[in-house]
Amino acid sequence: MNIILLSGGSGKRLWPLSNDIRSKQFIKLFKQEDGSYESMVQRVYRQIKKVDPEGTITIATSKAQISAIHNQLGDQVGISAELCRRDTFPAIALASAYLADIKGVDPEESVVVCPVDPYVEEDYFRALKDLADQAKKGQANLVLMGITPTYPSEKYGYILPVDKNPVTEVSSFREKPDKETAEEYIKKGALWNGGVFAYKLKYVLEKAHEMIQFTDYQDLYSIYESLPKISFDYAMVEKEEKIQVMRFTGIWKDLGTWNTLTESMEEQVIGDAIMNETCRDVHIINELGMPILAMGLQDVVISASPEGILVSDKEQSSYIKPFVDQIDQRVMYAEKSWGSFRILDVEKESLTIKVTLNEGHSMNYHSHKNRDEVWTVISGTGKTVVDGMEQNVRQGDVITMQAGCRHTIMANTELKLIEVQIGKEISVYDKQKYQLD
Repeated sequence: MNIILLSGGSGKRLWPLSNDIRSKQFIKLFKQEDGSYESMVQRVYRQIKKVDPEGTITIATSKAQISAIHNQLGDQVGISAELCRRDTFPAIALASAYLADIKGVDPEESVVVCPVDPYVEEDYFRALKDLADQAKKGQANLVLMGITPTYPSEKYGYILPVDKNPVTEVSSFREKPDKETAEEYIKKGALWNGGVFAYKLKYVLEKAHEMIQFTDYQDLYSIYESLPKISFDYAMVEKEEKIQVMRFTGIWKDLGTWNTLTESMEEQVIGDAIMNETCRDVHIINELGMPILAMGLQDVVISASPEGILVSDKEQSSYIKPFVDQIDQRVMYAEKSWGSFRILDVEKESLTIKVTLNEGHSMNYHSHKNRDEVWTVISGTGKTVVDGMEQNVRQGDVITMQAGCRHTIMANTELKLIEVQIGKEISVYDKQKYQLD
């Protein structure tokens, strides 16, 4: 099975755990059997591999998310990276070209496209295999998954099937309705359009070549920034006559808000928090190194991270986005391909950061024009290279770098250090990279 997972967006409705780099699909909230936590993208990836170990998984994403994907899934996962956001049709066209030209997938093979962040069980992925098989039959150019509604949602578009058969033609599509209209759609047998569909690879490639002048994946990648923004639904789905829908009746949840996310959490508390016996239906997620105490609360979510603190009625938490848009703050925590960083303190002429390097990883060899840096190793072992000079480092060692000095650090074990940046102009753009032999 060839699967394209669409991974985009900043997930501001899950602030303060999400930010412009750390989207909702990378937040680790789902407890595993060994007591550790996994994110939405890790959960979906694991479920796919369990159902189809040989499946080809490609994540269509932005450049900003590549490091987080490598951090959580490793370096082997396929990635089709957008240089900039151009909506779903260009993203799917680029990922399809990636499958054909980079991964060597036969154009006659079927491809399934779905969001990376639904909360589903294994029956969903078995249904995806059925969806791929149906597309490969060639009875339709597009086969959509229609999800059986569990309530009259105003968040989804609706698919009206011709009849009640498991696989049937599509009668029409309906945009996101109000609640009363959604109830009428459901009475007529309408299904949620969750953005899940399958097609033969050659179908999308042919359509893409009709709409865009390009030769192959590399060529399409090079002109990507010039492409117009257009959704896959508008570009293809709404214009396709040979189209089918396959019903899915299992669990499918879009965990896009704190209200829906907490419904699927196995625990009421993650992190250092206490609530007394008078609390009812309260969830606390705490990533800060200080305790949270909740008393006498009902239907409330409390979320604390280096980005900020949210205390909200669960229903009201769905309306968080315009308020978060007013917050102008640097990213305080991010996962990178080599590890992670967390900003501890911000002053006018200094910045203090806790850096975690994963075993076997290193920073780029780089320099800064406008700032000095001091590293203090707090755990682990590794090696620094400062202006070409190598030095083994361990807990307690201090390394100083003047502005203009080329430097990097490599982790033999998981290595944690405190980095203090000192200067009148501290900027993420003040970085020059070099090749390290």
